[in-house]
Amino acid sequence: MEKTWNNRAWFLVLPVLVLVAFSAVIPLMTVVNYSVQDTFGNNVFFWAGTEWFEELLHSNRFWEAMTRNLIFSFIILAIEVPLGIFIALNMPKKGWGVPVCLVLMALPLLIPWNVVGTIWQVFGRNDIGLLGYYVNALGIDYNYVQDPFDAWVTIIVMDVWHWTSLVVLLCYAGLVSIPDAFYQAAKIDGASRWAVFRYIQLPKMQRVLLIAVLLRFMDSFMIYTEPFVVTGGGPGNSTTFLSIDLVKTALGQFDLGPAAAMSLVYFLIILLLSWVFYTVMTNYDAER
Repeated sequence: MEKTWNNRAWFLVLPVLVLVAFSAVIPLMTVVNYSVQDTFGNNVFFWAGTEWFEELLHSNRFWEAMTRNLIFSFIILAIEVPLGIFIALNMPKKGWGVPVCLVLMALPLLIPWNVVGTIWQVFGRNDIGLLGYYVNALGIDYNYVQDPFDAWVTIIVMDVWHWTSLVVLLCYAGLVSIPDAFYQAAKIDGASRWAVFRYIQLPKMQRVLLIAVLLRFMDSFMIYTEPFVVTGGGPGNSTTFLSIDLVKTALGQFDLGPAAAMSLVYFLIILLLSWVFYTVMTNYDAER
């Protein structure tokens, strides 16, 4: 008897495909169109070919901004992933403390990005901000507006405060899924706290850690709103990441061709690095 297929289910997917086409594919094709053309206004375009891509790849400004992005993402991952694991390990697994901790962890994630930037912009000011006032009261010359190091510390601490909760919640979900029988067997065998973490908890968190690393890398590499609100890319260009430089090129200078080329290269870099992260971590998991 031949198996019959019901293709009417595709009609349920069709609205999603149309939505994706309008929200992603069509804007992407528009960017591709701008990246190979030049304009002098009045909606008149001239063919430029790969000129904007060649100019971008030979631009020190682009490579310096990308270097800042990579350094920032590396620092963020090096802080937030271990810190998120540590907090998740010390959260209660039963009782009234569970919902309280989950709510407290979720609160920073509910705050919009521009509000987070505004909060830390005021919080770090020397005249009215609690952080700036008390840090300077300790004898430390702190001014994120004038000192590049202070600006970097401010946006890193701000991002850790805002997004570590995501890592915590993902790791906590992996931990609570571990059956009690694993811990009981480890207790019978006299396993140490480190052995329990190394051979029971960490393997069970590998999947969620992969998700956490990918999400935090992509988000930190594309960060724009928070540092732009706090520092505006300054002092100088010390916190001008690729996203900020892209907006300055597109809206500040209105160079649509170079901005389109930069956005495509930016997208390909994020896609490539995310694929590398995913491949390395999945291969490591398969070898175990």
